[in-house]
Amino acid sequence: MNAAPYFEDVADGPEGGAAYWLTCEDGVRMRVVHWPAKDAKGTILMFCGRTEYAEKYGLPAREYVKAGYNMVTVDWRGQGLADRLADDRGLGHVGKFQDYQLDVDAVVAFVRAEGLAQPLFLIGHSMGGCIGLRALHNHLPVNAAAFSAPMWGVAIAQPLRAGAWVLGTVGPYIGLGKMVSPGRDTTNYVEVQEFDGNELTCDPEVFKYMRGQLAAHPDLGLGGPSINWIGEALYEMRALHNMPSPNCPCYTGLGTAETIVSPERIHSRMERWKGGELDEFDGAKHEIMIEVPSVRDTFYAKSIALFDANI
Repeated sequence: MNAAPYFEDVADGPEGGAAYWLTCEDGVRMRVVHWPAKDAKGTILMFCGRTEYAEKYGLPAREYVKAGYNMVTVDWRGQGLADRLADDRGLGHVGKFQDYQLDVDAVVAFVRAEGLAQPLFLIGHSMGGCIGLRALHNHLPVNAAAFSAPMWGVAIAQPLRAGAWVLGTVGPYIGLGKMVSPGRDTTNYVEVQEFDGNELTCDPEVFKYMRGQLAAHPDLGLGGPSINWIGEALYEMRALHNMPSPNCPCYTGLGTAETIVSPERIHSRMERWKGGELDEFDGAKHEIMIEVPSVRDTFYAKSIALFDANI
């Protein structure tokens, strides 16, 4: 296994963290970070969101490692230190949304090759929740799953929805697939957005923490999505919405101040998820796992309880 850079100086994760390069079936190189637990009782696959990178999950990893779980966190293709898929490093691009499942396969192969503790569990945040739901339908070998503001739909104003579908569908066929989506640029949201008015978290220290990571290691950053990514994501979310819920114990956290993903789609999914539980956190924004302490601590406690009950 080839070692990869791990920015311990900004991750603030548990001791023993290490990063590795993985090569997917199609030759794309991605990165994982493994935080080990002593006498681990299982391993959590942490599927992060769009624009994100493994070090962002150093603080949550502390809680799960303390609870006795290894955590393996993913830099998806096209972001973090994984291979970027467009000439402009700041553009969030993917060829096909199903390509992320090649990343999932590589992560599962890594866990098996390293002999990490079984059983496996899934946490999916935002885009990682979309990738994770598809992976569950593809028989991802986990005993339970937790989701933080999963991207099972996106929050697009009604007047703009038709335009997004048309652009995402037609754009790639007329040479616009690798253009940044309208209204966005290739700078990272956290780098340019002040804390006041941000859509991510109500915790100023956490916002400062994320900003510090990108200031110290700009190569981790990613800007707006490509038109092709938009189209691929819309079709994937629609396809998943029309599928039944997996037969897997599930816990989901959602903030009442969510403005990035679609609360309606999350409600619809969880109403159809036998044995699933939805927690709504009053006033919380998108980053449930790094929201104010009362929110994140509840998410940690309930997801850990779910995993403990399904060992």
